[in-house]
Amino acid sequence: MSTRHSAKVRGGAAAAVAALLAITAAGCGGGDDNKPQGAKDPSSKSQGETPKAQAPSDAPKATPTEVLATVNGEAGMTLTINRAARDAGGFLTVEGQLKNTGTAPYVNTAPWRGNELNASGVSVAGVTLVDKAGKKRYYVLRDTDGRCLCTTGLAIIEAGQSVPFFAQFPAPPASTTEVEMSLPTFATATVKLSG
Repeated sequence: MSTRHSAKVRGGAAAAVAALLAITAAGCGGGDDNKPQGAKDPSSKSQGETPKAQAPSDAPKATPTEVLATVNGEAGMTLTINRAARDAGGFLTVEGQLKNTGTAPYVNTAPWRGNELNASGVSVAGVTLVDKAGKKRYYVLRDTDGRCLCTTGLAIIEAGQSVPFFAQFPAPPASTTEVEMSLPTFATATVKLSG
């Protein structure tokens, strides 16, 4: 192959690559190809158009966080329960916050795991609910791998730190309106149920 012919091929290849890159860049423009022609962006206003007043029912409402119970544990730990609601699937979900109000990191989280669910690692799998009226104790649900449906990964809670608390149980009967909740190292809390 002669040098002149080789230069032509290289120049043609460079032009082809440049054309391919230009087509690819144009295709990635992020345009609204799927948006109907008549649809308007709600944030854009045409001239002369007056903004519509939003109905009060459409305005987002700030809901205060309800506190169902607060219990103290050792070394300045507190557990606040904000929600204990039955779900449509026949479960009871309890949510709240664990907070270290002490001045040192809290590391004694192993007792929270309980004795049954070791597959979850350090967790709150040791939490139980007692339905005194129905004379029944409820344990945290687990998945098919034996891990709890609850907060996990709680090895150390730093001073002043809050972490979410979550645990899911089988739902008590609809006639049960409150349960006693126990988490090792914490006092027992009476929690009202909703749903």
